[in-house]
Amino acid sequence: MDTAEQKGHPKGLYLLFMTEMWERFSYYGMRAIFVLYMTKMLLMDDAEASQIYGSYTGLVYLTPLLGGYLADRFLGNRRSIEIGGVLMALGQFVMFFSASTSGSSAITLMWIGLTMLIIGNGFFKPNISTMVGQLYPKGDRRVDSAFTIFYMGINLGAFFAPLISGTLAEKIDFKWGFLAAGIGMVIGLITFMLQKNKLLVDHEHKPIGMPTNKFGIAQLGMVLGSIAIIFFLMNFKTMFQSDWDIIGYLIYGAMIVMPLIVLTDKSLTKEERERIMVIFILAFFVIFFWGAFEQAGASLTIFADRQTDRTIFGWEMPASYFQSVNPLAIIVLAPLFSSIWLRLGNRGMEPSSPKKMAIGLALVSLGYVVIAFAVYGLGMMDKVSMFWLIALYVIHTMGELCLSPIGLSMVSKLSPLRFSSLLMGTWFLANAAANKFAGTLSALIPGSGEEGQGAKVTHFLGFEITNLFDFFLVFIVMCGAAALILFAMSRWLEKKMHGVN
Repeated sequence: MDTAEQKGHPKGLYLLFMTEMWERFSYYGMRAIFVLYMTKMLLMDDAEASQIYGSYTGLVYLTPLLGGYLADRFLGNRRSIEIGGVLMALGQFVMFFSASTSGSSAITLMWIGLTMLIIGNGFFKPNISTMVGQLYPKGDRRVDSAFTIFYMGINLGAFFAPLISGTLAEKIDFKWGFLAAGIGMVIGLITFMLQKNKLLVDHEHKPIGMPTNKFGIAQLGMVLGSIAIIFFLMNFKTMFQSDWDIIGYLIYGAMIVMPLIVLTDKSLTKEERERIMVIFILAFFVIFFWGAFEQAGASLTIFADRQTDRTIFGWEMPASYFQSVNPLAIIVLAPLFSSIWLRLGNRGMEPSSPKKMAIGLALVSLGYVVIAFAVYGLGMMDKVSMFWLIALYVIHTMGELCLSPIGLSMVSKLSPLRFSSLLMGTWFLANAAANKFAGTLSALIPGSGEEGQGAKVTHFLGFEITNLFDFFLVFIVMCGAAALILFAMSRWLEKKMHGVN
């Protein structure tokens, strides 16, 4: 390859960077205020709002399976990104109208908005990342740094989103927070559509992400059918006045069925089957990590709103601002962690993937130790310093940097080529299960924030949760035990990985 080609990055990378930055701005702007909107404006109790939050974020990780399938076989990446962007923008605007009205109309509009956001994300999420790699020739050393730049776009969007949407929502009106999220998505979509033909080309200047087959009636039926199914699932409890959590049954059931389907395939060799088994075991532990980590948008936002002192020189900081700590900490700490792993690797001391994941789980547990110490003996009307919550988020980010970046890389290394897409989908399925689990755990938070708060007692596996210390203790024990078990299993797992680290 000509050395001139190796200098810098293709301009298409910066278009994808900007598009993804605005999409993440849209997603995290809405997520930062979503639980607060349900509890403060729609007057839902904490448990109901938490379960809806878990169902929404869980389905957000489930629909990329459909979006990736349709993109690979019919739509191509470009058209999928455009369809996803349009649906997500419309979803945010429907949330704006939901927050502009009240009563049953507001709730119905919320279901419609969430459905559009879930399906739109399914088209957008798996396709924009794929296009980054397509910009470069096979084996190009710039790809790793390209993804680093791309992920900075994700974190920039995630950093600014709670600050802007959170300020508008909490200081003025929730509808303006959703509107800002919608406008952000529109900016990203317009930027993409205006520049795609000029910039999205490979090293031979051929267009990338083009449609592979004609998109016909059958494929349109799949999209419309998926929208109808998601709307039905989100609305099930309300329509039938039922306590059945069919979204949970769907996601957790898929987590049981998928390993059975893959591992019983007769074409697998013993070594392939053992490597795949490692993927499923680690996916199981990942559920506990993200189940605790994703409290950021649920119970920890409720805690920030009600029992965290957010006053700075007489000005009360919006509770949603805390969700900017994680992306900021990633931007600051990611180069440090990369350097640590590199130095340990040069000395032959770099931990294996299972050990890194165990460290990540231990750090999440440690974050909850910090906040549990802060709330010990805390009355229902008392507040803690915001620095305790900031410390938790920074420690959790350190855990994320130990676990998250290696997950997708590990799946791609351990998967047989003919199963790579299916196993990557299963990894996303583990994230879906984790987010659904996060909503279930968030529903255990005691008290309701209204008069008489503290009367509400919840239970988890027979353990009675009467206060915040008990609540955070659940995460300490859960993640701490998972870390110890995974660390104990790591040597055995390393053998089953057959030389892959």
